[in-house]
Amino acid sequence: MTARVFVDSNVLVYFRDASEPPKQKQALIWMTYLWKEKIGRLSFQVLQEFYVTVTRKLRPGLDPQRAREDVRSLLAWNPLPGDARVVEGAWLIQDHYKLSWWDALIVSTAQVSHCGYLLTEDLQEKQNFGGVEVVNPFRTSPDYLLSKSRS
Repeated sequence: MTARVFVDSNVLVYFRDASEPPKQKQALIWMTYLWKEKIGRLSFQVLQEFYVTVTRKLRPGLDPQRAREDVRSLLAWNPLPGDARVVEGAWLIQDHYKLSWWDALIVSTAQVSHCGYLLTEDLQEKQNFGGVEVVNPFRTSPDYLLSKSRS
Protein backbone atom coordinates (compact mmCIF):
# COMPACT_ATOMS: atom_id res chain seq x y z
CA MET A 1 0.00 0.00 0.00
CA THR A 2 1.20 3.50 -0.81
CA ALA A 3 1.88 5.88 2.07
CA ARG A 4 -0.39 8.83 2.76
CA VAL A 5 0.21 11.97 0.71
CA PHE A 6 -0.09 15.45 2.20
CA VAL A 7 -1.31 17.92 -0.44
CA ASP A 8 -0.17 21.54 -0.39
CA SER A 9 -2.54 24.30 -1.48
CA ASN A 10 -0.72 24.92 -4.79
CA VAL A 11 -1.87 21.52 -6.08
CA LEU A 12 -5.49 22.31 -5.20
CA VAL A 13 -5.23 25.77 -6.77
CA TYR A 14 -3.80 24.46 -10.05
CA PHE A 15 -6.58 21.87 -10.12
CA ARG A 16 -8.93 24.85 -10.61
CA ASP A 17 -6.62 27.22 -12.52
CA ALA A 18 -7.56 27.09 -16.21
CA SER A 19 -4.89 29.69 -17.05
CA GLU A 20 -2.18 27.03 -16.51
CA PRO A 21 -3.33 24.04 -18.63
CA PRO A 22 -0.23 21.82 -18.17
CA LYS A 23 -0.26 22.25 -14.38
CA GLN A 24 -4.02 21.89 -14.24
CA LYS A 25 -3.75 18.57 -16.10
CA GLN A 26 -1.09 17.27 -13.68
CA ALA A 27 -3.10 18.42 -10.66
CA LEU A 28 -6.14 16.58 -12.06
CA ILE A 29 -4.10 13.39 -12.48
CA TRP A 30 -2.85 13.61 -8.90
CA MET A 31 -6.20 14.49 -7.37
CA THR A 32 -7.91 11.64 -9.22
CA TYR A 33 -5.25 9.22 -7.98
CA LEU A 34 -5.44 10.46 -4.37
CA TRP A 35 -9.25 10.20 -4.28
CA LYS A 36 -9.18 6.73 -5.84
CA GLU A 37 -6.54 5.41 -3.44
CA LYS A 38 -7.96 7.31 -0.44
CA ILE A 39 -4.49 8.46 0.63
CA GLY A 40 -4.80 12.25 0.34
CA ARG A 41 -4.36 14.36 3.49
CA LEU A 42 -4.35 18.09 4.14
CA SER A 43 -4.81 20.70 6.84
CA PHE A 44 -7.20 23.51 7.56
CA GLN A 45 -4.32 25.87 6.70
CA VAL A 46 -4.24 24.37 3.20
CA LEU A 47 -8.02 24.67 2.81
CA GLN A 48 -7.91 28.32 3.89
CA GLU A 49 -5.08 29.14 1.47
CA PHE A 50 -6.93 27.36 -1.33
CA TYR A 51 -10.20 29.21 -0.72
CA VAL A 52 -8.60 32.67 -0.57
CA THR A 53 -6.42 32.04 -3.63
CA VAL A 54 -9.13 30.68 -5.93
CA THR A 55 -11.76 33.25 -4.96
CA ARG A 56 -9.55 36.37 -4.73
CA LYS A 57 -6.29 35.86 -6.60
CA LEU A 58 -7.07 33.72 -9.66
CA ARG A 59 -8.04 35.52 -12.84
CA PRO A 60 -10.69 34.52 -13.58
CA GLY A 61 -11.46 33.55 -10.03
CA LEU A 62 -13.62 30.69 -8.91
CA ASP A 63 -17.16 31.45 -7.82
CA PRO A 64 -17.27 31.37 -3.98
CA GLN A 65 -20.04 28.75 -4.03
CA ARG A 66 -17.94 26.43 -6.22
CA ALA A 67 -14.90 26.97 -3.99
CA ARG A 68 -17.00 26.17 -0.93
CA GLU A 69 -18.16 22.94 -2.58
CA ASP A 70 -14.54 22.00 -3.16
CA VAL A 71 -13.65 22.73 0.47
CA ARG A 72 -16.65 20.74 1.71
CA SER A 73 -15.69 17.73 -0.39
CA LEU A 74 -12.08 17.90 0.83
CA LEU A 75 -13.28 17.71 4.43
CA ALA A 76 -13.54 13.96 3.70
CA TRP A 77 -9.73 13.92 3.92
CA ASN A 78 -9.99 14.74 7.64
CA PRO A 79 -7.92 17.93 7.64
CA LEU A 80 -5.65 18.31 10.61
CA PRO A 81 -6.02 21.51 12.65
CA GLY A 82 -3.00 23.47 13.77
CA ASP A 83 -2.55 22.22 17.32
CA ALA A 84 0.35 22.31 19.80
CA ARG A 85 2.08 19.30 18.18
CA VAL A 86 2.02 21.00 14.78
CA VAL A 87 3.29 24.33 16.13
CA GLU A 88 6.07 22.78 18.24
CA GLY A 89 7.12 20.59 15.31
CA ALA A 90 7.08 23.56 12.94
CA TRP A 91 9.45 25.50 15.20
CA LEU A 92 11.91 22.60 15.16
CA ILE A 93 11.63 22.26 11.38
CA GLN A 94 11.96 26.02 10.84
CA ASP A 95 15.13 26.16 12.95
CA HIS A 96 16.70 22.99 11.56
CA TYR A 97 15.92 23.40 7.86
CA LYS A 98 15.67 27.21 7.71
CA LEU A 99 12.22 27.06 6.10
CA SER A 100 9.67 29.83 6.14
CA TRP A 101 7.14 29.61 8.94
CA TRP A 102 4.31 28.64 6.56
CA ASP A 103 6.35 25.90 4.87
CA ALA A 104 7.47 24.58 8.28
CA LEU A 105 3.80 24.36 9.32
CA ILE A 106 3.00 22.35 6.19
CA VAL A 107 5.89 19.93 6.78
CA SER A 108 5.03 19.56 10.47
CA THR A 109 1.39 18.85 9.68
CA ALA A 110 2.45 16.23 7.12
CA GLN A 111 4.59 14.58 9.79
CA VAL A 112 1.85 14.67 12.44
CA SER A 113 -0.56 13.22 9.84
CA HIS A 114 1.83 10.28 9.32
CA CYS A 115 2.30 11.06 5.64
CA GLY A 116 5.17 9.59 3.67
CA TYR A 117 4.98 12.24 0.97
CA LEU A 118 4.37 15.96 0.66
CA LEU A 119 2.99 17.01 -2.72
CA THR A 120 4.20 20.56 -3.40
CA GLU A 121 6.17 22.65 -5.86
CA ASP A 122 7.34 25.00 -3.10
CA LEU A 123 10.12 22.85 -1.62
CA GLN A 124 13.12 20.99 -3.01
CA GLU A 125 12.01 17.82 -4.75
CA LYS A 126 12.99 14.54 -3.05
CA GLN A 127 14.10 16.38 0.09
CA ASN A 128 13.26 14.33 3.15
CA PHE A 129 11.95 15.94 6.31
CA GLY A 130 11.99 13.28 9.01
CA GLY A 131 10.30 10.62 6.90
CA VAL A 132 8.24 12.95 4.68
CA GLU A 133 9.56 13.09 1.12
CA VAL A 134 8.82 16.10 -1.08
CA VAL A 135 7.30 15.21 -4.46
CA ASN A 136 6.81 17.88 -7.11
CA PRO A 137 3.46 16.99 -8.71
CA PHE A 138 4.31 18.91 -11.87
CA ARG A 139 7.48 16.92 -12.53
CA THR A 140 6.41 13.54 -11.19
CA SER A 141 3.40 11.30 -11.79
CA PRO A 142 1.63 9.08 -9.26
CA ASP A 143 3.54 6.17 -10.82
CA TYR A 144 6.50 7.31 -8.74
CA LEU A 145 4.63 6.45 -5.53
CA LEU A 146 3.56 3.12 -6.94
CA SER A 147 7.15 2.23 -7.80
CA LYS A 148 8.31 3.25 -4.29
CA SER A 149 5.63 1.09 -2.64
CA ARG A 150 6.80 -1.96 -4.61
CA SER A 151 10.46 -1.57 -3.64
